[in-house]
Amino acid sequence: MHKLWASANKEFLLLTRDFGGLAILFLMPLLLVITITVIQDGTFKTLKESKIPILLVDLDQGTVSKNIQENLKTSDQFEVIAQPTEEKAEALVQNGDYQLAIVIPQNLSKNLKQKVEENVSGILDRFGMEEENIPLAKSIIEPKEVKLYFDPATQISFRNAIKSGIDQMVSKIETESIYKAFQEELTDDPQEKIFDTQPFITFKEIAPGSVSENNVIPNSTQHNIPAWTLFAIFFIILPLSINMVKEKNLGTFVRLRTNPVSYATVLGGKTIVFLSVALIQFALMLIVGVYLFPLLGLPQLSVAGKLSFLFLVAFFAGLAAVGLGLLLGTIAKSQEQSAPFGATFVVILAALGGVWVPVFAMPKFMQVLSGISPMNWGLNAFYDVFLRNVGIIELLPEIALLFLFFLITTGISIFYNERKNAV
Repeated sequence: MHKLWASANKEFLLLTRDFGGLAILFLMPLLLVITITVIQDGTFKTLKESKIPILLVDLDQGTVSKNIQENLKTSDQFEVIAQPTEEKAEALVQNGDYQLAIVIPQNLSKNLKQKVEENVSGILDRFGMEEENIPLAKSIIEPKEVKLYFDPATQISFRNAIKSGIDQMVSKIETESIYKAFQEELTDDPQEKIFDTQPFITFKEIAPGSVSENNVIPNSTQHNIPAWTLFAIFFIILPLSINMVKEKNLGTFVRLRTNPVSYATVLGGKTIVFLSVALIQFALMLIVGVYLFPLLGLPQLSVAGKLSFLFLVAFFAGLAAVGLGLLLGTIAKSQEQSAPFGATFVVILAALGGVWVPVFAMPKFMQVLSGISPMNWGLNAFYDVFLRNVGIIELLPEIALLFLFFLITTGISIFYNERKNAV
């Protein structure tokens, strides 16, 4: 045990004497998570709170176009800007000045009224007729198109959401026109309501397993704190592996081999120090999320009743990162090998693990590959604690995978070193 603590003390002294390395380990992750969260939260607010300016070309000037304008103006998503010509609106969207232009065709209200009256009259005329005597009605009114011009740089998801919203709006207007036409035919009193036009089917969003109506809504903070904390934790493989390569190149490992100290003990000292670094990183991230984010206008991170589980996940995620760093430091022969490979490999693990893009949004084969990333295991465990309020039993699979990853990588490091130095 004395040898283990002596090894850990050596690593601690080496680490604390490198002020630049300490700044990278502790300050850079904080700046990273703050920057990413501010940017992402600003994007969320743009989509949820800020209104998107859109152009509206009204060639109809009828009741339907007025209804569409009223629906758009009362929406929380759009700021409607009238535009007289379709050509000018198209040019503004093409240049990127606006993301969307809506063109309402001529005679839309008039033709819709004719179409509805035609259908209603046809239905009423068929009452009392035998089925085989009912002629096939064919309308002479051509269908109308509401044109949508999108900025070429607009994402497909945004386009689909807008098209769906416009389609629902137009369908509602068309349905109301049908009800109104029937009412005019069936009653002489325009004030008398014979149809209930209120929606029969509605939607309610419920968080699974919630016990109250005040559900915690997932936000940018709840994603970025665990995601970029994992990214920072796994980035400790760079200083860890570089220090190990330096020791080999300076002959420190050769001197250690002349002492009665096993390679496992040497790795144990490094594990203690860098696991402590990982936990300190995590604690700093939580402090930033709880106390600094609200001052910056960002959502506050809620950790009430979750700290023990959060640090448990961070502990095993730190072990997995340390194990990977030990393996890289053992195999690499130079800093030119360890540094570029380590940085690139961490970025790949982060991409696969869902740190940048959610796993469900990836192609199918990438979703399968994401299952091999320890960052994915850690991120899922953090989500379980933050969003799903699970217990220790539900966390065991991810924790077990992280611990097994540490054992395998450390075991390979010890085996590789013994084979390489075998006489």
